[in-house]
Amino acid sequence: MNTTRRTFLASALGSAAVAATASAAEKVKLPEVKSPLFPKPSKMHLGTVTYNLAEKWDIATIIQNCTEAKFEGVELRTGHAHKVEVDLTKEQRAEVKKRFAASPVKLWSLGSAFDYHTPDQARLRKDIEATKEYILLAEDVGATGVKVRPNGLPKEVSVEKTLDQIGKSLHELGEFGAQHGQQIRLEVHGTGTSLVPHIKTILDAADHKNVGICWNSNQSDIFGDGWDANFNLVKHKIFTVHMRDLYLEEYPFRKLLTGLNEIGFSGFTFAEIPPSTDPIRTMKYFRALWLAYQGLL
Repeated sequence: MNTTRRTFLASALGSAAVAATASAAEKVKLPEVKSPLFPKPSKMHLGTVTYNLAEKWDIATIIQNCTEAKFEGVELRTGHAHKVEVDLTKEQRAEVKKRFAASPVKLWSLGSAFDYHTPDQARLRKDIEATKEYILLAEDVGATGVKVRPNGLPKEVSVEKTLDQIGKSLHELGEFGAQHGQQIRLEVHGTGTSLVPHIKTILDAADHKNVGICWNSNQSDIFGDGWDANFNLVKHKIFTVHMRDLYLEEYPFRKLLTGLNEIGFSGFTFAEIPPSTDPIRTMKYFRALWLAYQGLL
């Protein structure tokens, strides 16, 4: 192919023009486009219980992981790596309060293992007094309440007597907690005692505005007259909520969250899920389902 002077110049000028255009494009800064965030805000709040996901996390790790996963709060279960226990000094308690206050993560609740069903009255009194010490700890570290629980129905006494005893114990603790700005949150827990009609009987015996429940998302919630009837029995006394893995098809989690929104619940719903080798990813998936079940994502 013969190249004339004219075609050579045209080709050279064309290449120069392309190069100039490319150079100019490199100098032009395209506007940064941020990906939109689609979730709508929930009236409720999402947090985690340290049991079991965060049982090995210290306070710094709890704050870091919850912040990254957009979990807003935590319930510190006794006996875990956070070491927030009644043996903390006044200064140590103040430091715990300061660390959470300086973070986006709210220390909402302390989770105890105290129960009040024992027929042994000396042990019962010991548990009540120990709970009061735990309430003082909760006040000192900036929490808003203490989780307690029933844990069974002793065979040697009647069911009615046991439920009444638990309720009367909670009334005393509710009165003490009110003096220190702490709610008493009865976990729906224990063989027999986790039946929602029994929980309602306990609440009636407690008869205190500062005593409510931690709805525990038990499979027994669907027993008897069914989930709707059980939820309606106690819905206006729900102070906090524990939720298992939201993918479980055996429990109506979407109905639970719908019901909570319908009653105007604005407290904390806590993930109570197994440990994970990839906890942040697990927490993000949990939050996504939590939002989706509310129609917010």
